[in-house]
Amino acid sequence: MKHCAGQVKYLAAIKELSEKEDTVRCVGIARHLGVSRPSVSKMLRCLANCGLVYEDFCNSVVLTPEGEETVERLFSSFDEVYAFFRRYLKLPHEEDHEQTIKFITEFPQDTCERVKVLIRRTLKKKGA
Repeated sequence: MKHCAGQVKYLAAIKELSEKEDTVRCVGIARHLGVSRPSVSKMLRCLANCGLVYEDFCNSVVLTPEGEETVERLFSSFDEVYAFFRRYLKLPHEEDHEQTIKFITEFPQDTCERVKVLIRRTLKKKGA
């Protein structure tokens, strides 16, 4: 199932926050993305309707198994794309991370996969 860029951005935020915090809350997502809490609630309702987060997201936001699978698929290209921004474009740490998230959330998944393959080949040739 295809997801819009906004849904993907929220899923990425939930993943990143869940790696740092025990409980992901709406207010944390709002701060992380720089959006209003009503915007978060609206998108979480949409994600719940798609079966990607559990319905009871008022106390904490938890990905469903389908949501976790979607996030894993999305982040499967993260390391390679990050390496590209870090090693080849030599972006500062904050910027390379931000650009990687933007790339994997806004570009089509097949484009991310193609970049991933190219980066892997290049890193193998360099012996990195």
